[in-house]
Amino acid sequence: MSTSPERRSFTAVAQVLHWTMAAMVLSMLGIGAAMVASPSRFHTLITLHRPLGLAVLGLVVVRFAYRLWNPPPPLPATVSRLERITATASEYTMYGLMFALPLVGWGMTSVARYPVVLIGSVYLPNVLPHDLALYALLRKAHTVLAYALVLLILGHVAAVLFHTLVVRDGMLWRMLPRRDRPRGRGVTPA
Repeated sequence: MSTSPERRSFTAVAQVLHWTMAAMVLSMLGIGAAMVASPSRFHTLITLHRPLGLAVLGLVVVRFAYRLWNPPPPLPATVSRLERITATASEYTMYGLMFALPLVGWGMTSVARYPVVLIGSVYLPNVLPHDLALYALLRKAHTVLAYALVLLILGHVAAVLFHTLVVRDGMLWRMLPRRDRPRGRGVTPA
């Protein structure tokens, strides 16, 4: 499906996928931070963290495929060429991180031989051999990738807020359900 020049908002499916992923990823990051900050609650939190990570992995594949078949609407005319390049690079990097983090987490649990319960007595298979040195490496990688994702999310939110509140080009409204949209410089009605 090609992007029509009239379309200024993301499709309803893209919006649902975006906001669902945002809630899931922010939950994952919060749970991950809580696991580090509260070792006494680690086992409770990890039982939430692992299946949610698998859900993120599955949904990011769906979301990326949907994006390939349903390109996003064009950016407002107020977005410079450098901003367009930066936005595209950061979005694809976020997709990569949302894909890589669960895989690294799965690898980390595999090398530690810590089972990931799917349902009842159904477990994820181990994808790597038992190796404590590899576990340490994957744990560090998982942490670094999580921090990188946090920084990209903060940059993404800051850019959208800057364009919405300062430039006033309606950037945020593109990802919200259709309704009467405010008009500003560079904003055309959806």
